Amino acid sequence: MSRTLVVVSAGLSSPSSTRLLGDRLAQATAREIDAAVTVVELRDLAGDIANNLVTGFPSPKLGDAIDAVTRADGLIVVTPIFNASYSGLFKSFFDVIEAGSLQGKPVLIAATAGTARHSLALEFALRPLFAYLRADVVPTAVFAASADWGASDRPDGDLTARIDRAAGELAAVMAGRPAAAPETDADEFVPFEAQLARLGITS
Repeated sequence: MSRTLVVVSAGLSSPSSTRLLGDRLAQATAREIDAAVTVVELRDLAGDIANNLVTGFPSPKLGDAIDAVTRADGLIVVTPIFNASYSGLFKSFFDVIEAGSLQGKPVLIAATAGTARHSLALEFALRPLFAYLRADVVPTAVFAASADWGASDRPDGDLTARIDRAAGELAAVMAGRPAAAPETDADEFVPFEAQLARLGITS
């Protein structure tokens, strides 16, 4: 059965290196496991996220994004690094997701920034966040600085190799779990008489 893989991208520009990294990670994962990929662009939901933080209620568009994330068989989450941590937009999105919704969820964490000086943010900011959310974070995190793009000739800094390793780990975790049940439009309607019959009660 095909799995569902959701990419959460917190890139602010269009196009962005954050979205590019998310796409490459998704493609690499889909090569390892049959998965339908959905991308959630947080820049398109910024106003909805802010309103949800204030009102406590998601818009239909934000609600669909939250449902996609919480129902996914696996997640790839990618954020730009600002001031040595994940972006406020990225954190705000996960703040509006109901507590416990990501428990046990296979997650691959990734980030982008201008220089490699920000690479440790994956370990001291993103990994603790998803550990707190009780997600199952794969061992390899992927960081891409501006200099990494097109640097495949450097064995120690090969972005493609890191992407493939992390994607393989995510695919392996997803493959070891049953696929999520497909979403239904509505609960099954059972007439009252049929419910009584199931209980052995006659009217």
